[in-house]
Amino acid sequence: MAQRQPTPPPQTDADRALRPPAHEGESDAGAPRTTNGGGGDGLGLDQDGLAALRRAVAAWREGPVAEASARFPPRSERFTTWSGVDVPDLATPADAPVDYAAELGLPGEYPFTRGVQPTMYRGKLWTMRMFAGFGTPEQTNARFKYLLAEGQTGLSTAFDFPTLMGYDSDSPRSLGEVGMCGVAVDTLRDMEVLFDGIPLDQVTTSMTINGPAVVLLAFYIALADKRGIPRKRIGGTVQNDCLKEFIAQHAWLVPPRPAMRVVTDMIEFCAREVPRWNSVSISGYHIREAGSTAAQELAFTLADGLAYVESCIERGLDVDAFAPRLSFFFDVHNDFFEEIAKLRAARRMWARFLKERYGAKKAESMKLRTHAQTAGVSLTAQQPYNNVVRVSLQALAAVLGGTQSLHTNSLDETYALPTEESVTIALRTQQIIAHESGVANTIDPLGGSYYVEWLTDRLEQEALEYIRRIDEMGGMVTAIEKGYPQREIAASAYRFQRELESDERIMVGVNRYAAAGEKTIPLLRIDEEVQRVQCQNLARVKAQRDQDRVRSALAEVRNSARGRDNLMPPIIAAASAYATEQEICDVLREVMGTYSDPAEF
Repeated sequence: MAQRQPTPPPQTDADRALRPPAHEGESDAGAPRTTNGGGGDGLGLDQDGLAALRRAVAAWREGPVAEASARFPPRSERFTTWSGVDVPDLATPADAPVDYAAELGLPGEYPFTRGVQPTMYRGKLWTMRMFAGFGTPEQTNARFKYLLAEGQTGLSTAFDFPTLMGYDSDSPRSLGEVGMCGVAVDTLRDMEVLFDGIPLDQVTTSMTINGPAVVLLAFYIALADKRGIPRKRIGGTVQNDCLKEFIAQHAWLVPPRPAMRVVTDMIEFCAREVPRWNSVSISGYHIREAGSTAAQELAFTLADGLAYVESCIERGLDVDAFAPRLSFFFDVHNDFFEEIAKLRAARRMWARFLKERYGAKKAESMKLRTHAQTAGVSLTAQQPYNNVVRVSLQALAAVLGGTQSLHTNSLDETYALPTEESVTIALRTQQIIAHESGVANTIDPLGGSYYVEWLTDRLEQEALEYIRRIDEMGGMVTAIEKGYPQREIAASAYRFQRELESDERIMVGVNRYAAAGEKTIPLLRIDEEVQRVQCQNLARVKAQRDQDRVRSALAEVRNSARGRDNLMPPIIAAASAYATEQEICDVLREVMGTYSDPAEF
């Protein structure tokens, strides 16, 4: 178990000698004493100084604080973060003793607490990657081009629910859902239209899909092959996080253990064939959206990541061959400092796990690179323009926390997919932070803040305790089968809802400062004609393709699924033959089985 136990910095006679002398006529008895922390390895106060500081703080609370509180009583009996962590009235070096080299280090160096790149945003800003997708591939292609023209620097694809579940637009299961919550993609032909006029070797693309991720990645690779773009030149990310689906989002394809086989096949294939591709985006976002605390999001996300690492190592892969292309995806919620601390703790924890538990040698293997998205669950239907403020603060937290990529939610997303106007405001939010706020000019500006360091340590300790329990159960797959993370998240969500209903937790415009009459806002509406058009296009593809080639390709997918061969090559071949997503997914369901949630009471 990779655990950190902070220790006070060493104190030597040489250290004491470096203290400046007291001024003439003054005594330094009882005053906090600073040292160089033993040559820089443990910057901070020595033990006598810390003891004196604790006495000074206690006297301060008994005197000035008590007097002020008598005049102005505290606003609340208890101050907590959004996740329920008790917040101290004041953090000092006594609360956050730091061994600088071991706990913080320098940006771009182990343990990466202060960032995964040496220059961070002074060299390259985070990727502004707005999540987009609705209706037909033609409609989403137009939105992609609009966002790129407005300054977006990467693409992020939202798929409709049938696509997320592995069903075609003409399936009876898809009725009423085609193109409604994302773009409909049934075949390689849809992928051709979706990325028409977009240079795949110059723009990185993220695809938010999990159970059928193997099929959508195959469509994308097949598109690059058809355009004559070498696989080594395409870059992007596919979410492909089957474990968080069983924990939080419930859009799976096959049961957990065969799903792990599919993910491992993809990691292995991409490490060999598509080296610029992030084969998994290990996602805390949906865990947090389901109601987890920040510490639970941190713990369950990293535990999912550890499960993928172990699966690949069991396959016989060297950790340094695949770990550099594992990426992460975190939620950024309302509590400003808690979210910053969470991202800093995540980097430190992941680096230590990869180095100490799995023996990674490459620095790139230990770097937790992450996309972040502002919290959709924090948006309110009441007074929707307040959401612009919420998103701005959350985006600022993501940047101060050191994200590599960011999506900012639009003000209208509690009602519908965003309009062009609202998504532009969301993009401009990032651009204003980048170019006007000044926060991107220095690296980790909050590093060394006593409160931020205390909170980073606290979240890490809580998360490590969750991971210890998961390890004792036999790992994350077993924990999911037992329903452990699901129960923890449900309990957390229940506690939060009770706090909201009892007014212990305030949401502006919801249970405080409510408006008498709500104003309507413009909404994006998806015409139900989308389903008819999409089904017509799909029928045309089916009629024009080589049916014998499709049958042969699907047979190869079936053979590979029954055996141990990597699934990616035959699925890419099936995609190139214009087999549909559902045709390929049905083969996997047939061979590997289907899954239903265990009942929990």
